[in-house]
Amino acid sequence: MCAKKKEDNQFYKNGIDIEYTQNNVRKSLVREYIYLRKLKGLTQAEVAERAGISRTNVSRFESGGYNPTLEMLVKLATAMDLEILVTLRTKKNDTECDNDVTSSPPIL
Repeated sequence: MCAKKKEDNQFYKNGIDIEYTQNNVRKSLVREYIYLRKLKGLTQAEVAERAGISRTNVSRFESGGYNPTLEMLVKLATAMDLEILVTLRTKKNDTECDNDVTSSPPIL
């Protein structure tokens, strides 16, 4: 096992990797949401009214101070005439350490 994978495994055991990943996913989602809201010319208040939630919750979500539920994300997306797509895929590893061959997901 290369040094990078040993280090990654240690972080994972300590729970740091999970927290780091959650924060990155949340930040990415918030950036995309804000970009699309502004692209559509909507204010936080307009989205909140359409979604049936408080503007304060929209503001907290956008500032990263709120971890939204799936229900809230669906309401926000619907209010902006968007759909939510969740994609899971194999993590990209350090190429010099990764000799595994990944297969395509099964077709259901």
